[in-house]
Parts: sequence; structure tokens; C-alpha cells
Amino acid sequence: MTSGTKWAWLFRIAMETWSTSWELIRIMVPVMIVVKVLTEIGAITFLSALLEPVMSVIGLPGSLGLVWATAMFTTIYGGMAVFATLASTLDLTVAQVTVLCSAMLIAHALPIELSISKKAGAPLWPIGLLRFFGALVYCFLLDRFYRGMGIWQQPAELLFFTPSAHPTLAQWTLQQLLNLGLIIFVIFCILQIMRILRYIGALGLLEKMLAPLLPFVGMSRNAAPLTVVGMIMGLGYGGALIIRETAKGTMNRKEIVYSMALMGLCHGLIEDTLLMVALGGRLGGILWGRILFSLIVVFLLVRMLSILPQKVKYPG
Repeated sequence: MTSGTKWAWLFRIAMETWSTSWELIRIMVPVMIVVKVLTEIGAITFLSALLEPVMSVIGLPGSLGLVWATAMFTTIYGGMAVFATLASTLDLTVAQVTVLCSAMLIAHALPIELSISKKAGAPLWPIGLLRFFGALVYCFLLDRFYRGMGIWQQPAELLFFTPSAHPTLAQWTLQQLLNLGLIIFVIFCILQIMRILRYIGALGLLEKMLAPLLPFVGMSRNAAPLTVVGMIMGLGYGGALIIRETAKGTMNRKEIVYSMALMGLCHGLIEDTLLMVALGGRLGGILWGRILFSLIVVFLLVRMLSILPQKVKYPG
């Protein structure tokens, strides 16, 4: 590699990292400020009490409901921002962090991703409810399994810097800037890992592993390859492919619904999963368990829909 080529390569990596990071900073900084204000006025305690019933179902404290709710209405990065801000008040086990990460992976960025699903031809509310309740059911099972088996009950080691119990505004600002820097560094590492995985063919290998399974959950030859791509690369990318194929008339309504349901429950298998690994989640729960659960749910969905009248299954 010549000197000029090396600098061009470094510049391309830097620009890719900055482009991704800037979009996250635009989300995370306002979220951090809002959470700080809510903390100062005592609203976090009130919101935690409201969210406690839902979060207790999956074995998590109520304050983590704010983390998950933020991820659902913004992005995973928004949830990470809240988690970073609340980290000093949390006393979590590895299993609890894995459960939280799993909830965020299944149900996040719902306003954006559900609009993509709708444009692709899948019904908005059923897919939204599938993702929310799917996350609750999966995390409930995961929590009970971890507790029952005594797995990963040791204290979690958090990625983020935690301020003192009563930091000054300057101390808090410095800690949040350090956390943002950490997240940008994580993004840089993930981008390079993705580059390496593409180069060595690991993404293609994962596609080959998943593709034979999809016909068993209602995926046709037309839908299966696109669904696998969406599961690995993300719902936005997979949804765009589905929209294109729908315009061509190569996929029917049934195939679209099954494909978007599976992608909704299980997508971003590499990039999003690596983010949650950085947060402290374990692969057994956030990757392999999530894939297995999603395949089972869609298999049951296909079987259930097969006995319903056509107008009920695919209205309009």
C-alpha cells in the first residue's frame, strides 16, 4: 500500500466513522440533557415507578424502563445515552444487562422501522405489537432461565464512566463527553469489524447458515434471500429490498408479512449485536437465543395464520 493510498484509506475510515457518529450525537446529546433535567427535578423516580410493573415482568428495575422506552421511540443509541446517564445509580448483573440489551434489540426505533414495514406492505399495528410483546415474552423467558440456572448473576462491568453521587454540572458534562467519546470509539471498532467480516466472508457464511431455515417458517424462494440480508444488515436495508420486489410484483402479501415479521424481531445481527456486546450483553442471549426465538415465533405465526380466513389474515 502506497503512502497516498494509505492516507486515502484512513481518510475514508475517518469520514465513515464521523458520518455515523454525527447522526448519533444529534440523538444522544439531547437525550442526555433531558435525562439530566429529569433526574434533577426528581422525575426519574416518578417515571421509574410508572414503568416498574412492566420492567418487573422481565426482572429489571423500573429505571431501566426509561432506557428501553427511549430506544423504542428513538434508536438503540438513544437508549445507550440514557443508560450511560443512569449508570451510576444502577446495580445490575450480567444477566440483567443481557435481558435489557435483548429488549432493545427486538424493539427499537419503532416509529422509523414500522414506517418502513408499512411501506413494504406489512400491517403497522400487528408488526408493532409483535415486536413489543415479542420482546417482553423473550426477555421474560431469558430472565427466568438465567435466574433458574444461576447463569451470569455476577455484577456487570459497565462500559461507561460513572460520576460521583452528586456531581457538579462541570463534572457531569465531562463524564458525558467521555461516554460519547467511548461510544464513538466503539462505533469505529464495529465499522472495522464489519469490514473484516465482509472481507473474510463471515457475513456470507451467516447468510448460508440462515437461508436453509427460512422455508420452514413460511419464507418462499423469493422472500428468503431478501429476509436473510435484512436480518444481517438491518431492517432499513432489508425493507428497501422488499419494497423494490413488491413494486416488481415478485412477492405476495403473505410473503411480505412473514418476512417483515421475522426481520422485525431479528435484524441487525452483526452491527446492533456488537453494540450490545460493548454494553455488556452476552451473545447467548442477544444473538443465538434471539435468532432461535424469532424463528419459533414466526413458525407459530405462520401456522396460526394458515387456519384463519384470508380477509382476516391480510386485510385490504
